[in-house]
Amino acid sequence: MRPILLSLLLLTLIGCAGSGEQDDPPQTAGQVDLQRYQGTWYELARLPMFFQRHCVASEAHYRLQDDGRVAVTNRCRTEDGEWQEAKGQAELQQEGHTDKLWVRFDNWFSKLFPGLSKGDYWVLYLEDDYSVALVGHPNREYLWLLSRTPQVSNEVRERLLAEARARGYDTGELIWRAD
Repeated sequence: MRPILLSLLLLTLIGCAGSGEQDDPPQTAGQVDLQRYQGTWYELARLPMFFQRHCVASEAHYRLQDDGRVAVTNRCRTEDGEWQEAKGQAELQQEGHTDKLWVRFDNWFSKLFPGLSKGDYWVLYLEDDYSVALVGHPNREYLWLLSRTPQVSNEVRERLLAEARARGYDTGELIWRAD
């Protein structure tokens, strides 16, 4: 049974790890000032992700490094109140384009399959003051609504939803942060 589950997990990850290029990829935010983008972001909502299935509240911490890559620490509070953490790195997919990054987490899978373990991290929308953002995958299966604060006004929430829909994301399945 374990080999079957491992095989299914591997196939799922391989499917998620591709570049996700489509004929009509979503519009991105354009140039992102990674210096301003670093810091803590709270997940307001997300499309379902298998690795976040037990998360009720998540946050991401980004730190720009001297080599231009971004150190990533994702934290998730589970349904039973425990915190889980994953560390990784993000790097530009294309030199000079800061809105499309590859993210790779430090785990056994990335050590065994480094070429398959990177995932798309596209900054789709970003407020001018860097207070809220939309991040997604170009295949439109994954989406995160992020904020510098754990909660936002209804007006900001509706603006993020409108931006996500304008880029072709289905917002009907979003899972909202529980506080």
